[in-house]
Amino acid sequence: MKMYKKRYMNHAIKLAYLGKYTTSPNPNVGCVIVKNNNIVGEGWHIKAGSDHAEINALKMAGHKSNGATAYITMEPCNHYGRTPPCCKELIKSGIKKVIISTLDPNPRISGKGLLELKKNGIIVEIGLLKKKAERINKGFFKRMKKGMPFVQLKLAISIDGKTALANGQSKWITSITSRNDVQKFRMLNDAILSTSKTIISDNSKLIIQKKFFSNRKILISTNKHIRINILQPLRIIIDSKNLITPMYNLFNYKSKIWLIRLKKDNNIWPKYVKQIILNSSNKIIDLVKLMYMIGKTNINNLWVESGASLAGSLIKLKLVDELILYVAPKILGDLSRSSFIIPKIKMISEGYKFKFNDIKYIGSDLRIILTPKH
Repeated sequence: MKMYKKRYMNHAIKLAYLGKYTTSPNPNVGCVIVKNNNIVGEGWHIKAGSDHAEINALKMAGHKSNGATAYITMEPCNHYGRTPPCCKELIKSGIKKVIISTLDPNPRISGKGLLELKKNGIIVEIGLLKKKAERINKGFFKRMKKGMPFVQLKLAISIDGKTALANGQSKWITSITSRNDVQKFRMLNDAILSTSKTIISDNSKLIIQKKFFSNRKILISTNKHIRINILQPLRIIIDSKNLITPMYNLFNYKSKIWLIRLKKDNNIWPKYVKQIILNSSNKIIDLVKLMYMIGKTNINNLWVESGASLAGSLIKLKLVDELILYVAPKILGDLSRSSFIIPKIKMISEGYKFKFNDIKYIGSDLRIILTPKH
């Protein structure tokens, strides 16, 4: 019986992943309704403001949900938000049992949905494939528990750990295949963080290329599709010295940009550009303060593309959750720019430690994903 339960929950987890580009700031959730060992309904949360996974599954199941079991990747909500509470609909449907992977980390909900179901005579099980279900929503869980987004720091480096030549030239260290892979990561994040120094050096737009997201066809259930546009991530640029002006490529694409500064300038900016002032006593942007501010704006996942200075500072402050290295089989030499600027370390034991989570060939390069060992 346990094997069947895992099979159905694994299917619910796969459904949840279908919302990975569109649900933020809400979590990705999948639901499967089973009766007499047959799936009679399935659904997933498509985007914030639309029906939750449970509602989509119940609509598909109809009267067959009476006496059935629901497999849900996250605790159903019991409060009115932009949509009605899912617990209420599950109770009304006649579902007799609900199997949940993980509690909702949102303190407004956590445990309350569980109690509501039990109070109305529904059998509840919790914890099936818990870690697997939590991985779907690592950004949502971190924001709810710590008030900060999940931070992925990306670097493209040579095998001797360099990110650019001494003159600043960095296009292109890695292959087109790696650069396309980066586009997919950008799609999974709510915001991209960089610095004025990087923008001035590369003149990058920091956008998802149109071919990767435009008018994508998405499966809602086994027999229904919709077309949905994936939004461009918010672009956040640390610019403590007000070096950025409207002349850069960054501003040629009309999607939201935040300029993080110590004081405003007198430039005339487009409406989609916002200057955000972070006060500081030492004339540099406080990165911890910035991360909390980003978390308060409902950003779950933050993608960082920057130079050695910001990369080193984020590592030093232990603000990086995943380090993603694209390693090209090239040597750039001693005078080239290093990956990180980090204060001098006197002993090996003082080094910042990481563990390898995934290593994969991406074209002619290696993509290495690491997590810090705190």
